Amino acid sequence: MWFQTLAWILCVIYSTIPAFWLLIHPHAEYWRSRPQSPYKILLPLWIVMWIVTAAITAPWRKVLLFENKWTWIPAALLFCAGLILYKLSHAHFSLEQLSGLPEIGRGHNDQRLITTGIRARIRHPIYLAHLCEMLAWSLGTGLAVCLALTAWAIVTGAIMIKMEDRELEKRFGEEFRQYQSTVPALVPRVKL
Repeated sequence: MWFQTLAWILCVIYSTIPAFWLLIHPHAEYWRSRPQSPYKILLPLWIVMWIVTAAITAPWRKVLLFENKWTWIPAALLFCAGLILYKLSHAHFSLEQLSGLPEIGRGHNDQRLITTGIRARIRHPIYLAHLCEMLAWSLGTGLAVCLALTAWAIVTGAIMIKMEDRELEKRFGEEFRQYQSTVPALVPRVKL
């Protein structure tokens, strides 16, 4: 029972990540122009998103679509894939970049587009890692709420990726357009 509650809480948090970034990417210039750290506003808003999402989904947090201990095998593989993607995403990428400071922080003029490592294969490995983790919890627990929150994260994530790509194109111009034309957003190309 506690494990299902943990899965629900983690899916609540993960499902709000794209919505959090939707607050940032379309308004990056506004956030950069503020004298104080934008996170003084953005982090409390994100916590409100958690609370609202939890309140909306709480009635369904125990509804099982299926229950099968064998689903934990592919779930474990998804967890591992997510953790590997997180590790690979951190290489060549600073904590400031991971936290979004170049998008919204003042004085972040020394920016460069990272196209090496995992980002030579996919443009948004962190979002793919989030998706792997959410799918793992959904598959492992069989909770309807985790599957619904994963679906919500996919929809908002697709919108957010488009907005982030627009913001990156503004910052990096032709360099980003070339990168975008050769490297897929989430699913790496497989050469046979």
